[in-house]
Amino acid sequence: MFSPKDVALTRKRIREKVPLIHNITNVVVTQITANMLLALGASPAMVNAREEVEEFVIKANALVINLGTITHFQAESMKLAAKMADNHHIPWVMDPVGIGAISYRSHVALDLLAYHPSVIRGNPSEIIGLNAMVHRHPLMGGRGVDSLARSDEALLAAQSLAQYSQSIVSISGKTDYVTDGKQVVAIHNGDAMMPYVTGLGCSATAITAACLAVQQSKIAAAVHAMVLLGVAGERAAKQVKGPGSLCVAILDELYQMDEATLLHASKIEPIQ
Repeated sequence: MFSPKDVALTRKRIREKVPLIHNITNVVVTQITANMLLALGASPAMVNAREEVEEFVIKANALVINLGTITHFQAESMKLAAKMADNHHIPWVMDPVGIGAISYRSHVALDLLAYHPSVIRGNPSEIIGLNAMVHRHPLMGGRGVDSLARSDEALLAAQSLAQYSQSIVSISGKTDYVTDGKQVVAIHNGDAMMPYVTGLGCSATAITAACLAVQQSKIAAAVHAMVLLGVAGERAAKQVKGPGSLCVAILDELYQMDEATLLHASKIEPIQ
């Protein structure tokens, strides 16, 4: 389930099935999110209007909800889409951008938990902040998209949040962690330059949705997504001089990625 060969099989299935991924995401990352999904072999759709989301989400293979630049109208669309996805057993991923830093979006994220996200994917401070909210602790989080905590410092919060929400929780960081509340898997791929590219965390969320669309195991899908982006970033960083060209190189690596690359480069460690 967590072997490099399993990751390669998920990658192959995305290419074969071309899953339709419905994204309700933020304006900063719309283009990079769409391009990452296209490079991977999925089909992105950015449908946000509340008049359309219920009709469209049931056509999709997976849903992404990203709170990055949330508005009142978009929040309504998110809740409608999440409810429809839950009712129709369509996997969906929530990216709680900025949770703990701003109260409005934090409460929207809390409302969305009622619709049972398959995966919650965020940075350490976002995961710590959302877990604090569900347990009615004082809000604690980062400063928007930046995390003030390391991924290992968020692991206990991630396990608690996973148990509360019955969702998989995926934390990005120097080491990525994925947990179902009991089992924990660490992913040691990636590069220190990646945080300097806007939207790579949001891209990880979209890639997670693509993996969910073709992989029955939610925890495996979340692990495979972080490996795919991490390997692409790691390999791309060896070729470039800075973050501007890194983004383009990651797209190329995702597009060209094959089984041999994943077998050689994947660094997956089940630790619990």
